[in-house]
Formats: sequence, C-alpha cells, structure tokens
Amino acid sequence: MTSTSMLYALSSAAASAGGGEPPVWLQFMPLVAMGAIFWFLIIRPQMRQQKQHREKIAGIKKNDMVVTAGGLVGKITKIDEHYCEVELAPGMKVKAVRSTIGDIIPPGGTAPAND
Repeated sequence: MTSTSMLYALSSAAASAGGGEPPVWLQFMPLVAMGAIFWFLIIRPQMRQQKQHREKIAGIKKNDMVVTAGGLVGKITKIDEHYCEVELAPGMKVKAVRSTIGDIIPPGGTAPAND
C-alpha cells in the first residue's frame, strides 16, 4: 500500500466513526435563545408600558392635572380627539397634542418621599 492509499483509508475510517456535524436545528438554538431573551427582557416590557400609557391618556378628563412630555404642569380645560387645552397659569392656555401628555397627577398630589 502506498502512503496515499493509507491516508485515504484512515480518513474514511475517521469519517465513518460518527464524528460528523451536529444537526442543523442544533446550530440555530443559540440564535433562537438570544431572540427569546431579547423578546422577554426588552420588547415585551416596552409594549406593556406603551399600552399602560395609551390607557392612561384615553382616561384624561376635564380638570385633571397633567404633566406634558416637555415638563409643563397644568390643568386640562378642554379635550378633543387629538388635542387638549392645558391651562398652565390663570388665563394662560396652550393647545397640546394629546399623546404628548406624559402623566396625570393624582388629586392631592403625591406623598412625600420620606413618608
């Protein structure tokens, strides 16, 4: 036997010993796992937060105290489908896009941090 035929015989014996590639679905498992982690840690909580904000904005009514996304605090005097009128000071009213309302201040304000 020549050295070439011996090398061929050894390589074919090694290939038939079961040292082949893993299944294709096993190679995609890390990508699927990363996608699941990304979904549960980032996308899903953000969607939940957006849904809560939409529900809160849908529940705005006249005389509610609100904080706009720009940080202005005022009282709602008029509500439209897309806009609302916010009174920032007595006699000073501004028209704001309804979706830019950041938060609704509960009646009586918030409790102090040390209570």
